[in-house]
Amino acid sequence: MTAITAIDRGLDADLATDLAATAFTLAKRFAAGATMWSIAPAWEPHALHIAVEFVHPVIMGKRALPAVALTGPDLVDLVRVSVQPGDIVIAVAAADNALVRSVMRRSPAWGATTIWIGSGQRPKAGVADHVLWLDDPDPRVPATGGFVLFYHLLWELTHVCFEHSGLLKPECSEVNCVTCSDEGRLGEVLATSADGQAPVRTARGVEDVVTTLIDPVAAGDLVLVHAGTAISKLEEDA
Repeated sequence: MTAITAIDRGLDADLATDLAATAFTLAKRFAAGATMWSIAPAWEPHALHIAVEFVHPVIMGKRALPAVALTGPDLVDLVRVSVQPGDIVIAVAAADNALVRSVMRRSPAWGATTIWIGSGQRPKAGVADHVLWLDDPDPRVPATGGFVLFYHLLWELTHVCFEHSGLLKPECSEVNCVTCSDEGRLGEVLATSADGQAPVRTARGVEDVVTTLIDPVAAGDLVLVHAGTAISKLEEDA
């Protein structure tokens, strides 16, 4: 008997809207010079397929978009040293994959936009910028065409956005922007604090941050930075 999965029943309105919004984000990031980094710790062929899909367009005249699959051990460290502010991290994984959860949690500190594709139980709300999910507990779903359909549609819709260049205006990037300057920003500590300070990586780059409110901090800790000061220490899965 042939298995019937969620994707066989078609895209519902919410999922179609999510795909369109995700593609729009991709188009804006690629237009600004981003590289896409794809990961799939348990299903590496998906990571490789995504990279090939975006780098080697199958339609004459479409842009080749920078995309690289990251595979192998020490995946969190590999993403950390690869990603630059403004880049994209796209993951294919179940919600309980600890490596992907860690990458998604830390990506805002690295300045990366995140996309998570998966099935079964959903990850926590807000864990990624975009979540494309099949609500189907069948463990065979990753081997069906559902995930492939997602990133094929993302490729096609991203190129549709390129055809409307007026939509792809740069977003605010001013360090002292009135709208952005008062927000708390996620940061990843790069070295143990000393004399009440520590180097912290945020979406703006590496900053020397005052840590006296939450000392001690160590390399790898996640902190919330406001006005040059670390105001709280965060749990990775918080």
